[in-house]
Amino acid sequence: MYEGLLAETISHQGHNGDEIEAYFARPLGVASSPGVIVIHHMPGWDEATKEITRKFAHHGYTAICPHLFSREGPGSPDDLSAAVRAAGGVPDDRCVGDIEGAIRYLRALPYASGKIGVIGFCSGGRQTYMVACKLPGIDAAVDCWGGRVVPKPEELTPRQPVSVIDMTPDLGCPLLGLFGEEDPNPSPEQVARIEQELKRHGKTYEFRMYENAGHGFFAVDRPGYRQHAAVDGWRKVFAWFEKYLTPNGR
Repeated sequence: MYEGLLAETISHQGHNGDEIEAYFARPLGVASSPGVIVIHHMPGWDEATKEITRKFAHHGYTAICPHLFSREGPGSPDDLSAAVRAAGGVPDDRCVGDIEGAIRYLRALPYASGKIGVIGFCSGGRQTYMVACKLPGIDAAVDCWGGRVVPKPEELTPRQPVSVIDMTPDLGCPLLGLFGEEDPNPSPEQVARIEQELKRHGKTYEFRMYENAGHGFFAVDRPGYRQHAAVDGWRKVFAWFEKYLTPNGR
Protein backbone atom coordinates (compact mmCIF):
# COMPACT_ATOMS: atom_id res chain seq x y z
CA MET A 1 0.00 0.00 0.00
CA TYR A 2 1.38 3.38 -1.04
CA GLU A 3 2.39 5.77 1.75
CA GLY A 4 3.60 9.29 1.16
CA LEU A 5 3.24 12.75 2.57
CA LEU A 6 4.04 16.32 1.72
CA ALA A 7 5.34 18.72 4.35
CA GLU A 8 6.27 22.35 3.82
CA THR A 9 6.20 25.87 5.19
CA ILE A 10 3.29 27.92 3.88
CA SER A 11 1.58 31.19 4.74
CA HIS A 12 -2.06 31.94 5.44
CA GLN A 13 -4.13 34.87 6.59
CA GLY A 14 -4.41 35.19 10.33
CA HIS A 15 -5.72 37.80 12.74
CA ASN A 16 -6.63 41.12 11.10
CA GLY A 17 -5.65 39.70 7.71
CA ASP A 18 -1.96 39.38 8.64
CA GLU A 19 0.03 36.88 6.61
CA ILE A 20 1.64 34.42 9.01
CA GLU A 21 3.79 31.36 8.53
CA ALA A 22 2.50 27.88 9.16
CA TYR A 23 3.89 24.37 8.89
CA PHE A 24 1.68 22.16 6.76
CA ALA A 25 1.67 18.40 6.19
CA ARG A 26 -0.75 16.16 4.33
CA PRO A 27 -0.95 12.56 3.18
CA LEU A 28 -0.59 11.90 -0.52
CA GLY A 29 -2.89 9.69 -2.52
CA VAL A 30 -6.08 10.31 -0.53
CA ALA A 31 -9.28 11.80 -1.91
CA SER A 32 -10.61 13.13 1.39
CA SER A 33 -8.83 14.04 4.61
CA PRO A 34 -9.97 15.54 7.93
CA GLY A 35 -8.03 18.57 9.15
CA VAL A 36 -6.08 18.96 12.38
CA ILE A 37 -4.73 22.24 13.71
CA VAL A 38 -1.66 21.82 15.92
CA ILE A 39 -1.13 24.67 18.41
CA HIS A 40 2.51 24.77 19.44
CA HIS A 41 3.79 25.05 22.99
CA MET A 42 5.43 28.08 24.61
CA PRO A 43 8.93 26.90 23.56
CA GLY A 44 7.74 27.84 20.11
CA TRP A 45 7.27 26.72 16.54
CA ASP A 46 10.08 24.22 16.82
CA GLU A 47 11.31 20.93 15.38
CA ALA A 48 9.31 18.84 17.84
CA THR A 49 6.06 20.59 16.93
CA LYS A 50 6.70 20.16 13.22
CA GLU A 51 7.37 16.47 13.81
CA ILE A 52 3.98 16.21 15.53
CA THR A 53 2.37 17.90 12.52
CA ARG A 54 3.93 15.31 10.20
CA LYS A 55 2.76 12.56 12.56
CA PHE A 56 -0.85 13.55 11.92
CA ALA A 57 -0.26 13.50 8.16
CA HIS A 58 1.17 9.99 8.49
CA HIS A 59 -2.10 8.99 10.15
CA GLY A 60 -4.22 10.39 7.33
CA TYR A 61 -4.96 13.93 8.51
CA THR A 62 -4.18 17.21 6.79
CA ALA A 63 -2.38 19.11 9.54
CA ILE A 64 -1.40 22.73 9.93
CA CYS A 65 0.60 24.37 12.70
CA PRO A 66 0.28 28.18 12.61
CA HIS A 67 3.37 30.07 13.76
CA LEU A 68 1.79 32.08 16.57
CA PHE A 69 5.07 33.93 17.15
CA SER A 70 5.41 34.99 13.49
CA ARG A 71 5.07 38.67 14.28
CA GLU A 72 7.93 38.53 16.77
CA GLY A 73 10.30 37.08 14.15
CA PRO A 74 12.35 36.20 12.35
CA GLY A 75 14.51 34.36 14.82
CA SER A 76 15.12 31.05 16.52
CA PRO A 77 12.29 29.38 18.45
CA ASP A 78 14.14 30.08 21.70
CA ASP A 79 14.56 33.79 20.93
CA LEU A 80 10.97 34.25 19.80
CA SER A 81 9.65 32.33 22.79
CA ALA A 82 11.67 34.57 25.12
CA ALA A 83 10.24 37.67 23.43
CA VAL A 84 6.67 36.39 23.76
CA ARG A 85 7.16 35.44 27.41
CA ALA A 86 8.59 38.88 28.17
CA ALA A 87 5.57 40.52 26.53
CA GLY A 88 3.13 38.46 28.58
CA GLY A 89 2.20 35.75 26.10
CA VAL A 90 0.32 35.74 22.81
CA PRO A 91 -2.74 38.04 22.94
CA ASP A 92 -5.86 35.89 23.08
CA ASP A 93 -7.70 37.79 20.33
CA ARG A 94 -4.69 37.39 18.04
CA CYS A 95 -4.50 33.66 18.74
CA VAL A 96 -8.21 33.20 18.01
CA GLY A 97 -7.83 35.11 14.74
CA ASP A 98 -4.81 33.06 13.67
CA ILE A 99 -6.57 29.76 14.40
CA GLU A 100 -9.69 30.97 12.61
CA GLY A 101 -7.48 31.67 9.59
CA ALA A 102 -6.05 28.14 9.77
CA ILE A 103 -9.60 26.73 9.80
CA ARG A 104 -10.45 28.73 6.68
CA TYR A 105 -7.27 27.50 4.99
CA LEU A 106 -8.07 23.86 5.71
CA ARG A 107 -11.70 24.15 4.63
CA ALA A 108 -10.70 25.65 1.27
CA LEU A 109 -8.55 22.66 0.27
CA PRO A 110 -10.10 20.52 -2.49
CA TYR A 111 -9.54 17.31 -0.54
CA ALA A 112 -10.90 18.60 2.79
CA SER A 113 -13.45 16.28 4.37
CA GLY A 114 -15.09 19.14 6.26
CA LYS A 115 -14.11 17.87 9.72
CA ILE A 116 -11.65 19.88 11.83
CA GLY A 117 -9.85 18.94 15.03
CA VAL A 118 -7.53 21.03 17.16
CA ILE A 119 -4.79 19.92 19.57
CA GLY A 120 -2.46 22.01 21.68
CA PHE A 121 0.40 21.54 24.10
CA CYS A 122 1.34 23.57 27.21
CA SER A 123 0.17 27.14 26.46
CA GLY A 124 -1.30 25.63 23.31
CA GLY A 125 -3.49 23.41 25.48
CA ARG A 126 -5.00 26.50 27.08
CA GLN A 127 -5.44 28.05 23.64
CA THR A 128 -7.09 24.86 22.38
CA TYR A 129 -9.66 25.04 25.17
CA MET A 130 -10.21 28.71 24.37
CA VAL A 131 -10.69 28.39 20.61
CA ALA A 132 -12.97 25.36 21.09
CA CYS A 133 -15.20 27.72 23.09
CA LYS A 134 -14.91 30.70 20.76
CA LEU A 135 -14.82 29.36 17.20
CA PRO A 136 -17.60 27.46 15.42
CA GLY A 137 -16.75 24.59 13.11
CA ILE A 138 -14.35 22.67 15.38
CA ASP A 139 -15.47 19.05 15.69
CA ALA A 140 -13.05 17.75 18.36
CA ALA A 141 -10.37 19.19 20.63
CA VAL A 142 -7.45 17.81 22.65
CA ASP A 143 -5.90 19.77 25.52
CA CYS A 144 -2.46 18.42 26.40
CA TRP A 145 -1.51 19.73 29.87
CA GLY A 146 -2.75 23.25 29.16
CA GLY A 147 -1.74 25.53 32.01
CA ARG A 148 -3.64 28.55 33.31
CA VAL A 149 -7.06 27.42 32.11
CA VAL A 150 -7.79 28.18 35.77
CA PRO A 151 -5.72 31.34 36.30
CA LYS A 152 -4.94 33.28 39.43
CA PRO A 153 -6.51 36.77 39.40
CA GLU A 154 -3.09 38.37 38.93
CA GLU A 155 -2.50 36.23 35.81
CA LEU A 156 -5.30 37.98 33.92
CA THR A 157 -3.80 40.72 31.76
CA PRO A 158 -4.81 42.96 28.86
CA ARG A 159 -3.35 40.31 26.53
CA GLN A 160 -5.21 37.47 28.25
CA PRO A 161 -8.10 39.21 29.99
CA VAL A 162 -10.64 36.43 30.52
CA SER A 163 -10.37 33.23 32.51
CA VAL A 164 -10.64 30.35 30.04
CA ILE A 165 -12.56 28.14 32.46
CA ASP A 166 -15.29 30.80 32.43
CA MET A 167 -15.70 30.15 28.69
CA THR A 168 -16.78 26.54 29.33
CA PRO A 169 -20.52 27.16 28.71
CA ASP A 170 -19.61 27.96 25.09
CA LEU A 171 -17.50 24.85 24.47
CA GLY A 172 -18.79 23.59 21.14
CA CYS A 173 -17.15 20.19 20.65
CA PRO A 174 -16.00 17.08 22.55
CA LEU A 175 -12.82 17.67 24.57
CA LEU A 176 -10.06 15.21 25.46
CA GLY A 177 -7.65 16.25 28.21
CA LEU A 178 -4.30 14.61 29.00
CA PHE A 179 -2.53 15.55 32.23
CA GLY A 180 0.30 14.51 34.54
CA GLU A 181 -0.24 13.88 38.24
CA GLU A 182 3.04 15.62 39.10
CA ASP A 183 2.36 18.73 36.99
CA PRO A 184 2.06 21.97 39.01
CA ASN A 185 0.48 23.82 36.06
CA PRO A 186 -2.14 22.53 35.61
CA SER A 187 -2.19 20.88 39.02
CA PRO A 188 -4.48 17.91 39.73
CA GLU A 189 -6.65 20.29 41.75
CA GLN A 190 -7.02 22.62 38.76
CA VAL A 191 -7.84 19.70 36.47
CA ALA A 192 -10.51 18.56 38.94
CA ARG A 193 -12.03 22.03 38.90
CA ILE A 194 -12.12 22.06 35.07
CA GLU A 195 -13.76 18.64 35.07
CA GLN A 196 -16.36 19.84 37.56
CA GLU A 197 -17.18 22.77 35.28
CA LEU A 198 -17.47 20.54 32.22
CA LYS A 199 -19.85 18.24 34.10
CA ARG A 200 -21.89 21.18 35.35
CA HIS A 201 -22.49 22.36 31.79
CA GLY A 202 -23.14 18.89 30.36
CA LYS A 203 -20.17 18.88 28.01
CA THR A 204 -18.79 15.80 26.26
CA TYR A 205 -15.27 15.22 27.53
CA GLU A 206 -12.73 12.63 28.65
CA PHE A 207 -9.81 13.35 30.99
CA ARG A 208 -6.82 11.11 31.70
CA MET A 209 -4.46 11.83 34.58
CA TYR A 210 -1.16 9.89 34.39
CA GLU A 211 0.81 8.73 37.42
CA ASN A 212 4.55 9.42 37.53
CA ALA A 213 4.20 12.14 34.88
CA GLY A 214 4.55 15.89 34.99
CA HIS A 215 4.42 18.60 32.35
CA GLY A 216 5.23 17.85 28.71
CA PHE A 217 5.46 14.08 29.00
CA PHE A 218 5.21 13.58 25.19
CA ALA A 219 8.54 15.41 24.64
CA VAL A 220 11.13 12.72 23.88
CA ASP A 221 13.97 15.28 23.99
CA ARG A 222 13.18 16.53 27.49
CA PRO A 223 13.70 15.08 30.99
CA GLY A 224 9.95 15.01 31.59
CA TYR A 225 9.32 12.38 28.89
CA ARG A 226 7.37 9.42 30.25
CA GLN A 227 7.04 6.50 27.89
CA HIS A 228 4.02 4.89 29.54
CA ALA A 229 2.04 8.13 29.46
CA ALA A 230 3.16 9.17 25.98
CA VAL A 231 2.33 5.83 24.35
CA ASP A 232 -1.11 5.65 25.94
CA GLY A 233 -1.71 9.37 25.39
CA TRP A 234 -1.04 9.20 21.66
CA ARG A 235 -3.30 6.16 21.44
CA LYS A 236 -6.09 8.19 23.06
CA VAL A 237 -5.50 11.19 20.79
CA PHE A 238 -5.88 9.16 17.61
CA ALA A 239 -8.89 7.26 18.97
CA TRP A 240 -10.53 10.59 19.85
CA PHE A 241 -9.98 12.09 16.42
CA GLU A 242 -11.02 8.88 14.70
CA LYS A 243 -14.27 8.92 16.67
CA TYR A 244 -15.18 12.51 15.91
CA LEU A 245 -13.42 13.35 12.63
CA THR A 246 -13.67 10.25 10.44
CA PRO A 247 -16.81 8.86 8.75
CA ASN A 248 -16.46 5.43 10.31
CA GLY A 249 -15.72 6.80 13.78
CA ARG A 250 -19.30 7.58 14.69
